Amino acid sequence: MTVARPVPSVGTVVLGHGAGGGIGAPDLALLAETLPALGYDVVLVEQPWRVAGRKIAGPPPTLDLAWVAVLGDLDRTGPLIVGGRSAGARVACRTAYDTGAAGVLALSFPLHPPGRPEKSRAEELRAPGRRGIPIRVVQGERDPWGSPAAVGAELDHPEWVASVAGAHSFTRQPRDVADAVARLLPELIGGAPGN
Repeated sequence: MTVARPVPSVGTVVLGHGAGGGIGAPDLALLAETLPALGYDVVLVEQPWRVAGRKIAGPPPTLDLAWVAVLGDLDRTGPLIVGGRSAGARVACRTAYDTGAAGVLALSFPLHPPGRPEKSRAEELRAPGRRGIPIRVVQGERDPWGSPAAVGAELDHPEWVASVAGAHSFTRQPRDVADAVARLLPELIGGAPGN
């Protein structure tokens, strides 16, 4: 089946969901609906535990292997941007180099469990940059898993984090997320490594 696109494709955006939801989450659904009009092909990936009918995510190595396999079979157009929300963002960060990603788009990156900053996942957040892959983050201003300022402090440039209304879930104002993503994607597509 051929789908008519209003503008030529500038790249492919692949997004995974978080541990508490699926690809029907309001923010992901809105991105899949709106980004094609801006020239992006969008692929939403159901995480392996959901495909298997389980409610709890598997260990990171299992998630990473499945993600890399799915992206290896993907027929894509232009530069590849990988990302997702929460657990999906973590997978995308850990595997960005292995998937040949041009950039990473992290939504609600879970920097640490609520109230436990000593359990930092900053190394995962910084992983793309260490390999020269640019990253941009959309973070809720009241996210208990890491504020925009805390996430920005772990990156080379704090301005790589867009702060939007809400907490860890973007169910109430997904339009803010879509607007932030529309602003950030050109930086990832056109950005030089480390940009």
